[in-house]
Amino acid sequence: MGLVKFKKVLAQLNIFAQCKRYGLSVWQCPQFLFLIMGTIIIGTAVIAYAIGNRYIEDPALIALIVLLLTAILFIIAFIIIQGFERLAEANRMKSEFISVASHQLRSPLSNLKWAIELLMSGRIGKFEEKQTKYFKILKENSGRMEELISDLLTVSRIEQRTLPLKKQEFSLENLIKNLILEFKPLIQSSNIEVKFKSEEDLPEILADPSQIRLVIGNLLDNAIRYIKDKGEVKIKLEKKKRNLCFEIADNGVGIPKEDKKYIFQKFFRADNVLKYQTQGSGLGLYIAKAIVEKSGGKIGFSSQEGIGSTFWFTLPIK
Repeated sequence: MGLVKFKKVLAQLNIFAQCKRYGLSVWQCPQFLFLIMGTIIIGTAVIAYAIGNRYIEDPALIALIVLLLTAILFIIAFIIIQGFERLAEANRMKSEFISVASHQLRSPLSNLKWAIELLMSGRIGKFEEKQTKYFKILKENSGRMEELISDLLTVSRIEQRTLPLKKQEFSLENLIKNLILEFKPLIQSSNIEVKFKSEEDLPEILADPSQIRLVIGNLLDNAIRYIKDKGEVKIKLEKKKRNLCFEIADNGVGIPKEDKKYIFQKFFRADNVLKYQTQGSGLGLYIAKAIVEKSGGKIGFSSQEGIGSTFWFTLPIK
């Protein structure tokens, strides 16, 4: 029993293990912050002793003042760090809950999707046109749920620092062209023109193609859905020093000035977008930023409400 407690104490003292457990960087970890604050408090005690030794003659009084000051500061630091630790633990439990819940929802949702496709295929009997229409609505909404669950799992992996990046060399130009073809039905139904311009003989990049595909897919989907009436989306790919720069511009609703600082936060959606009831979870840009930065690149945007938005990111060349 004593050995178990001793191991628990050692685990608590292992700062890096605790940081990994919470999914935080060292500079955000409560245990590391407590260590820093302890160092500051000790320094403060030494300075207080030096000042007291200069102005107070009684050594016992100096020692008492320093001890009281040190004790008060340590108590305050302990209370503050305990608060940070509870927040970190709550955040960890939230991320674990999202991960577990998303995994558990995947199986019944897959079964539901399979059942709808089976019914729509007509293999178990013919249905009237009105019934088929409702099946299509079910299929569309199950697809949206599947996308949301996938996004939640990705967010959970980002927060837990377990998002896998399988880097390989690939052509970003070809990836963009293939994505535009995949989005063709949505592009045509939205009455939007997509123009893609790329420099010639661009080098390949070293990154995870599936994750970069997710980034560009999110940006393209936003650009299309946030255009009202007829519009156009311009995509540009060029080399800038040791990076490839991707840029996508639309003439959609734009982003209000007061909302720009929140645009890469989780679950955030601008008020002007909500007015149009455009579907979305508010996770796409958060995921895109995390993937780009983990791939060694940068991401940013410029926008004006009512005129449109331009999003860009860079990725290092292999």
